[in-house]
Amino acid sequence: MGCIAKVGSNSRIRPTQGCFPGFKKQEEDGHRRPQAVASRRAKAVEFPKLFAEKLMPSEPSTTRLQPLAPKTRHLNFAQKIADKVIEAVEKNLENLHLGNREPLPSTVDPHVQLEGNFFPVEESPAHHNLEVEGNLPECLEGVYVRNGPNPQFFPTGRHHLFDGDGMLHAVSFNGGSVSYACRYTRTYRFMEEEKHGRAFFPKPIGELHGYGGVAKLMMYWARSLFGILDASQGMGMANAGLVYFNSRLLAISEDDLPVEVRITEDNDIETVGRYDFHGQLTHSMIAHPKIDPHTGELFSLSYNVLSAPYLKYLIFSADGEKKAEVPVALPEAAMTHDFAITENFVVIPDQQIVFRLKEMLTGGSPVVLDPKKTPRFGVMPKYATSEDELKWIGVPDCFFFHLYNAWEEGDEVVVIGSSMTPADIIFKTSEVPRAILTEVRLNRRTGTSTKRELAELNLEVGKMNPQFVGVKTQYMYLAIVEPWPKVSGIAKVDLQSGQVVARHNYGTHRYGGEPVFVPRTSDPSAPEDDGFLLAFCHNEDSGESQLLVLDAATPTLEQVASVSLPSRVPYGFHGAFIPAADLLH
Repeated sequence: MGCIAKVGSNSRIRPTQGCFPGFKKQEEDGHRRPQAVASRRAKAVEFPKLFAEKLMPSEPSTTRLQPLAPKTRHLNFAQKIADKVIEAVEKNLENLHLGNREPLPSTVDPHVQLEGNFFPVEESPAHHNLEVEGNLPECLEGVYVRNGPNPQFFPTGRHHLFDGDGMLHAVSFNGGSVSYACRYTRTYRFMEEEKHGRAFFPKPIGELHGYGGVAKLMMYWARSLFGILDASQGMGMANAGLVYFNSRLLAISEDDLPVEVRITEDNDIETVGRYDFHGQLTHSMIAHPKIDPHTGELFSLSYNVLSAPYLKYLIFSADGEKKAEVPVALPEAAMTHDFAITENFVVIPDQQIVFRLKEMLTGGSPVVLDPKKTPRFGVMPKYATSEDELKWIGVPDCFFFHLYNAWEEGDEVVVIGSSMTPADIIFKTSEVPRAILTEVRLNRRTGTSTKRELAELNLEVGKMNPQFVGVKTQYMYLAIVEPWPKVSGIAKVDLQSGQVVARHNYGTHRYGGEPVFVPRTSDPSAPEDDGFLLAFCHNEDSGESQLLVLDAATPTLEQVASVSLPSRVPYGFHGAFIPAADLLH
């Protein structure tokens, strides 16, 4: 699944075959007994410690990589006492909350958010020579990596899908041989909680709600005050986006700096550490920076929910040098997960989801839908050095969580994204969510906008040929989010006609996620759809997971190959394909 929150029924976790991290014996047998699975699930729900033990092997694997991220510090006697006191207070608050709380909304109920194939898995070292059915295209030389949430410990309270620790799943293609590995991105947050054997960092979406959220923040600040935690190392999870830039693979989420990871010679995954562009980045980066395919430059946004300027526009040269940092004046911090670039302009959304931390003091969430605010998009020259040339254009009744591409047509900037209704669907329960692929035209001369719905399906997390970033695109490939929030297939949409021109359905009880486009060639004269789609697919009946390879140019998005994976791949967020030639650098 893409970055879509789980909403809907308040059903409890229903075990499916292959849904649990297995015990060692079961890994050797290659089988999981349904009754044993159900028993382990019940125990995991009742005893969070057991959940932790199953996710983290009891004995270190000889293939486990040593992290290069900053090491945790040793505590002195006073700090150890303070840590114990804070932990005792924290547990008492948790017990008080558990004893008095009402049923949780489905969007923050861990039994709903971690249901079925959303349930986490344990790490897997590299497995080689995987079974391939069909013929792999010659252009598939490199590695496909997908990011997603995978909580290290079972939640004791409110938990949103976005709150899980980041885990990367990598499928490497080397001369016809295929390998697979999955590893946690070893953030400072992850390593501290691993050391303590429990989750205690505040979860930004699920837990920062009302007085309980205030208490979680106070416990975090207390640990920082006593030097138990090093607040300068951040508290992010790196669980959303991925970008390969300047010979670095970066895992990103909006709650911290990017985290650099790398693919080893053995096709495993290793965390390098937080990456601040050599001291040039001081705040978090949004999950979807853009790479100009012609210049190699990186464009991005950075936002700060605590103080103005709440948003900054960033430009980095192809070799990683910061060329511009432009503050963008906003009246308050707004959720900005994505944006778009054209050949000459940048498109910055300012939409109805805003951050108001004071809402926690009255029992609410700091993530708020402002129904009185008119969504707007700012259009600014791409190489601007100040916001003086930024022009805001209102677009009523529009909330783009993802912007897939944009280009120029005369006085207009055309923006393609999925308009989500209601706008706060990813944070609140709703039985009738919609995510409609939409074309927005922003007229820079008149300051007006128009909208056009392009398809009637629920379509999200779209990708296109990456060689067409910022220029007019005919085709977009998107996940069919039906039944919500699962992805039942992939649709190819003609952006000119607004019609679905090709569709691949995964099949009964088979669901996947975001498709990633891999061009067959770098030849600019090649057809736009000359390439292949990569997507994970999970069979909820058998518990098996595969990587599918689809021909992006065929009328049915024909499956040309599939890779059988050695373990279950949970539904996740965003991915990227890095060609072998780039990995050599």
